Amino acid sequence: MPYRRTPKVQERLDAQRATIVAAATEQLAEHGYSGCSVSAVAERAGVAVGSVYQHFPTKADLVVHVFRQVVTREVDAVRAASARPGEPAERVLAVFETFAQRALKAPRQAYALLAEPVDARIDAERLEFRRAFTDVVAEHVAAGVKAGALPPQDGRLTAAALVGAAAEVLIGPLTSGNAGDVAELRTFVVRALGGSDARHA
Repeated sequence: MPYRRTPKVQERLDAQRATIVAAATEQLAEHGYSGCSVSAVAERAGVAVGSVYQHFPTKADLVVHVFRQVVTREVDAVRAASARPGEPAERVLAVFETFAQRALKAPRQAYALLAEPVDARIDAERLEFRRAFTDVVAEHVAAGVKAGALPPQDGRLTAAALVGAAAEVLIGPLTSGNAGDVAELRTFVVRALGGSDARHA
């Protein structure tokens, strides 16, 4: 007869898994992908290395799980910011301003999400991250074009270009601590959308 876990055993395993994920999330935020080793996560979680592997067969499995949680949280934050009342251009700006502000508060984590050298599986998650942001921006660009508030344009192409440019702009500040370029990001976004007054959108 096959072994079946009792509810109490399953509850303990679920709690251990949650502890490991929380530790990995904190480790990634503080030390990036390179510092998010299984041994470091295990030490932080207060469990044996083997316990981590019991839940996540490889480091990539663990970090993919963490990436998905972090990305979901970041996308939810920019989606909520862009849902506030305002013109379509203001809503698009809210996406990038919110993401930039949050990224600068957790630079190591943001750098891991955007540009740190990672394994192929993590890089695939990074593409999903960009697609999710692109979807939010494209929605507001398309609404602006439809309402006549923005000039005719391919909303998806504009959104993808803006997301890519914003990620590139943020790499410098995230690694140097100099946020000067981020202040100009607003101007760039307004110009890219076709705004007539880039300084005062």
